[in-house]
This record gives sequence, structure tokens and C-alpha cells, in this order.
Amino acid sequence: MVDYKRIIAGNITELRKAVPYTQAELAEKLNYSDKAVSKWERGESIPDVVVLKQIADLFGVTVDYLLEEVHPLKATMQSVPRQLKKNRALITGLSCMLCFLIATIIFVILGSLAEMHRLWLAYVYCIPICSIILIVFNSIWGRPKLNYLYITILMWSLLASIYLTIGIYSKWLIFLIGIPGQVIIVMWSGIKAKIFKK
Repeated sequence: MVDYKRIIAGNITELRKAVPYTQAELAEKLNYSDKAVSKWERGESIPDVVVLKQIADLFGVTVDYLLEEVHPLKATMQSVPRQLKKNRALITGLSCMLCFLIATIIFVILGSLAEMHRLWLAYVYCIPICSIILIVFNSIWGRPKLNYLYITILMWSLLASIYLTIGIYSKWLIFLIGIPGQVIIVMWSGIKAKIFKK
């Protein structure tokens, strides 16, 4: 009789480590607890069919791959998580470059129609927009802990963009908003970390 618990456990562990995800990160992506993932990887239980399909889709393999002990294309399949990671990075990069392309189009078209006074701000505003793109894609595909860094970049680049846009005296005071904002981000990251440890 085939020991599917052991086979599935080995395949999930191998795929998870190849990406690499921690058990907690994989659990979060599947909306399960890290204890459930730990049980699957120790062969104490098997995920249900729906979760097996989610795992297969997440790692870019088939459900059959998870059920097979011997993989004829094992060398090829080991590169699938790396290729998936590379593709996701390319999609994120393309999305950010699209933002800069739009800024360039605005700069060129409006610059030819009118005086190019302050059109360079289109590039400045690309930074907070790219931060939002990074937050969205990282929430879907990446490591959620990196979102605190991206949120920090978003906040400070948005404040800098506003600083460069407005023309009032003592406009530097806008950066004071960032201080409690940064404290909130740091405190929130501490709360989330303690939740994940439990």
C-alpha cells in the first residue's frame, strides 16, 4: 500500500523550502495555521483535496506531482518554484516600469504642448505609486513582513512628493506627519509578529 501521507509530506516540504517559505508563511497563504502545515509535513495528516489543489497552484505544480514519490522530471520540477518566483518578480518590475512609462508620456506630451514647468514631478509621484504596486504584489506573492518596509517607503515618498509640490512657507513641517506614522508602522509590525508566533 502506498504511504500517501509520507509522500505528500515530503513533496510539500521540498516545494516550501525551494521557494523558500517558512511554515507560517505557507500557512498564511493557504489560510491555515502553521500547526496544520507542520502536521502535513510530518505526515500526521493530509490536506483535503481543495487545499492540495491550492498548494499545487501556489508552487506551479500539478496535484499528481504532490501524490507521486518519484518524479521523472524532478530536476525540471525543482526549477518550477524558482521560475515562478522569477516570473512574479518580472511582473512586479513590469508594473513599476509601466508607471514610469506613463510619467514619461505625460512629460513628453505635456512638455511639447506647454512650458515644462514642474512636469518632472510626474517622476517623483511614480515612487509612491510603485510602493503601492509593491505592497499589492508582495501581499499576494511575497513575504508579508516586507510590506512594513514598502509602507514606510510609501509614506515618506508621498510626504516628499507633497513637499516638492506645495509652495507654502515652512512646508518642511509636513515631514512631522511621518514621525507618528513611522511609530505606528513599527508598532503594528510588532503586533503582527506576536500574532504569527502564537
